[in-house]
Parts: sequence; structure tokens; C-alpha cells
Amino acid sequence: MTSILHPIRPALTMLVLCSVLLGGIYPAFCSLMMFNMFRAQSEGSLIVKDGVVVGSELIGQNFTGPGYFWGRLSATTPAYNAAASSGSNLGTSNPALMTAVKTRTDALGNSSPIPVDLATASGSGLDPQISPAAAQYQIKRVANARGISEASLRRMVEKYTQHRQLGFLGEPRVNVLKLNLALDGKF
Repeated sequence: MTSILHPIRPALTMLVLCSVLLGGIYPAFCSLMMFNMFRAQSEGSLIVKDGVVVGSELIGQNFTGPGYFWGRLSATTPAYNAAASSGSNLGTSNPALMTAVKTRTDALGNSSPIPVDLATASGSGLDPQISPAAAQYQIKRVANARGISEASLRRMVEKYTQHRQLGFLGEPRVNVLKLNLALDGKF
């Protein structure tokens, strides 16, 4: 009997040791280390105003008023529901997509070409950012609604434009929640 357990005992010991070390201790150490190094990100990149959480840098919100910049459409049900993140999966020939795009472009007006990110939903349905072109497109509407100059609003959009990381990673973008909060604070 002991001769059968003799070769199995080291294998079982290594299985238990590796399970505890690599399945428990190491992940707990890494999680604690990352939590301490990147506390804001590990807590959801929350934006707090006057002691109240108003949103997250990572999740889009529904702004519909004329005095606010509008973000991308949400493909989630209900809209901007972080627990239901998904794309619409509608193809370009799908009538439902065409109806949604037409509704949004009619709301934006047809004075000039509309940036695509203002008329379509993102892959996750929750994008918090728009392109600088989408922000520039909305400057006239927001400036008129707030009674401020387009030049001052343009400077604010430029201030809140995040550029490519390391000069080549990603695309320039504007976080809609941060920009709208800054607008509320300044105007």
C-alpha cells in the first residue's frame, strides 16, 4: 500500500501547494498592490462633486438638454445601463439602425456633415467619450443655449481634449461628463 502512495504523495503535495500559492496568495497580493497603487481606477474612476458621486470617467451618461454636450448613443436597455453593456449588433442594412440614426441626425440638424460618433452607438454601448470633431460640431448649439461665446466654449473643449497616449496610441477624445461638469461649474 505504501508503494502506491509513495509516487502520488509528492504530486498531491505540489497540487495543494500550487493551488494555495497561485490560486490564493498571489492573486490577493496583486489585488492589494494594484488597489494601493491605482486606488481611483480600482474604485471605478468615480467623479465626485460636492461630496456626491455624479458618475464615472468610464461610463457614458445621457445628456439631452440643449446646454450640454451629447455623448454617443447607448445600445444598452435601459440606456446607459452599465450592467447590460453590449453593442446593438445591427448591420448597416437593418431598418432599426437606420431609424435610430435618422432620429439622432434629425435632432442634431443637417447643416453640415455629422460626425459618425454622434449618430451611432459604440461597441460597448457605454462610451463616455466623443471625438473632438463631435464636440466641435455641438459648440454652436451649446453656446447658444448657455448664452456664451463660441470662442470660450471652443477653448474649453480644447482644454478637455485628451490626446493620444505616447503620441501614437488611441485617438483624441473628449470625456462628455467631465466637459459638462466643467461647463456647469464655469457658466
